[in-house]
Amino acid sequence: MKIKNLVTRWPVVQQILTGGDGMHADAMSERTRNLLPKHHGAQVARSVCPYCAVGCGQLVYHKDGKLISIEGDPQSPISRGRLCPKGSDSFELLTHSGRETRVKYRRPYSTKWEELDLETAMDMIADRVWESRERTFLEEENGETVMHTTAIAHLGGATLDNEENYLIKKLFAAGLGMVCVSNQARI
Repeated sequence: MKIKNLVTRWPVVQQILTGGDGMHADAMSERTRNLLPKHHGAQVARSVCPYCAVGCGQLVYHKDGKLISIEGDPQSPISRGRLCPKGSDSFELLTHSGRETRVKYRRPYSTKWEELDLETAMDMIADRVWESRERTFLEEENGETVMHTTAIAHLGGATLDNEENYLIKKLFAAGLGMVCVSNQARI
């Protein structure tokens, strides 16, 4: 009896018995008939891959405050649903157990890292930028007014849009006197 049931479950026997074509439901087991996509019931947000200047579209699936999946966006006119290996690995970048989520700082000449809270780290960066600017700012060079510093620079990320880059250029050039402002998208 068990052998008869085993034999009748074979896809080719099922095809003969039911007159099916051996595809679709005929070829599925009970388990595969009940499978759902990994992002079934999740919400989706459209995003842009952060890795380069191409700006490939991504669909970010999330459910109950948890990231489920990141996939290429078929409606993106740039990438049409395709992602390079880096873009395809965006999910792991955000969910990998080894991902650092705290600010790490290694003091000069130290051999170990220490954790800092974000506000302390941001204050340290702001203080250092301002100190470098104050120490190296030139008002005049070779008899001409220059009002700049070449000791600090800014390199923007590829996912910044034109408006953000414009504001960054204005802030850093007018506010700090930086002349070394560029963007990854141009490199």
